[in-house]
Amino acid sequence: MLGKIDALLNEKLSNVEWGKYKLDDLFDIVGTKSLDSNAITFVKCGINFVGRTFENNGIQGKIDLQDFEPNKAYTITATVIGNYKYVKYQKEPYYCSQNINRLTPKSIITNWNEKIAYFFVTNIQKFVSLYDNQQGGYKLQDIKNHVINVPIKDNKIDFDFMESLISELEEERISELEAYLQITGLDNYKLTNEEQKAIDEYEHLDWSKYQIKDIFDIRSYKKRFDANKVKITENIGHPYIVRMGNNNGCKGYIEADEQFLNEGNTISFGQDTATMYYQEKPYFTGDKIKILHSKIDGFGKLNAQFFLTAMNKSFSSYSWGASRFNVESLQKETINLPIKDNKIDISTMNLLISAISKLVIKDVVLYKNKKIELTKKIIDKNTN
Repeated sequence: MLGKIDALLNEKLSNVEWGKYKLDDLFDIVGTKSLDSNAITFVKCGINFVGRTFENNGIQGKIDLQDFEPNKAYTITATVIGNYKYVKYQKEPYYCSQNINRLTPKSIITNWNEKIAYFFVTNIQKFVSLYDNQQGGYKLQDIKNHVINVPIKDNKIDFDFMESLISELEEERISELEAYLQITGLDNYKLTNEEQKAIDEYEHLDWSKYQIKDIFDIRSYKKRFDANKVKITENIGHPYIVRMGNNNGCKGYIEADEQFLNEGNTISFGQDTATMYYQEKPYFTGDKIKILHSKIDGFGKLNAQFFLTAMNKSFSSYSWGASRFNVESLQKETINLPIKDNKIDISTMNLLISAISKLVIKDVVLYKNKKIELTKKIIDKNTN
């Protein structure tokens, strides 16, 4: 059965007239002047620095103004290399790391805002995703020549339809988000006294360095499942974890012999990408995944996020390549953890992650409420 989003798309797209356009007809597409991410210093206030990452719209931090002008705001970035490629809309000026293209709307695009931008972002993402799992990526001419379908009306690009479509999809997503937050209880973002105390006392914590091997037993997957030889579904079977940089590493679900399931309550680690995620439930894996089993008592969903943050920070200076993330290097890598009575302070880690989660959810809830209120005002205005 189709979900609400699929049904909405089918209804909206059923009577649309489409025109074919090369991306080069719509955008000026150029490679950006790049900076080496390993040779820059991040600052609290500055210009956005966009890297080849999925999180935070690709923004890795802020840097000082350089001796050349940053890329202009309201343009699109598309990464070129890496196991997974990402397309993002940048609303502020920015600098880039290596191998990122910039797409600037040409005069044919007579209406340009965030919603219209995301219509194109989705289409461009489909193109760059064709080159996933190919470290070499695509050529500049490839993206320029790629053809996409664009809604037209009276032989002109129908920007009103684009904006309407994205607005309705956003409204449906917000409604689903509201229902999800209520069902899961995540709409309660008030900190407990213990959580507030953990945040207040964070600066006074004692810390100690630990090698990964002191905390985790590193094992190989029980069996590698080739993505080209298995049937991947949306929800049937068990999670199929690969080296992708989003969605918790889950490419979908597969049905296979359950004796090859890796245990839940573990961390999956992509060896050549250093993509690492907490896996709550048993799962199957693709290639080059190591399984980290905790050696300490009390390891679980909350404090796992603390460990992951510490590990990501530790591995952030590593360059891409499987040789940098072999078992030996993993075991020797050190991370900083809070301690109490000379032991890892699991309780404080749990409280901190719980508090941070609530603070993040607070922003989401407030955003959701603001969007719903705005939608109600628009509906009231149109019906009066």
